[in-house]
Amino acid sequence: MKHGNVQSLREAIDEVLNTYQLKERINAVSLEQNWELLFGKTIARYTRKIFISDHKLFLTIESAPLREELMYSKTKMIAIINERIAENFITEIIIR
Repeated sequence: MKHGNVQSLREAIDEVLNTYQLKERINAVSLEQNWELLFGKTIARYTRKIFISDHKLFLTIESAPLREELMYSKTKMIAIINERIAENFITEIIIR
């Protein structure tokens, strides 16, 4: 058996995920599934849509007061997401 180009299983999996651009989709699904855990029941209840494109998180919030409050918490939300899901996964949040 040839051992010239040895890499760990983790590296091999990461390479496949990056090659086929699956890592971002897996992170997006993880964020959607853990939204309530990350931000609580109230925010989850008023969140109508979560969409991720090009490291930007698009949120549709149906409560105007909550939407306004979240506008001031974007930096904190980005930090929470990137800490729990993946480093530098989200760089910007757009709230509608």
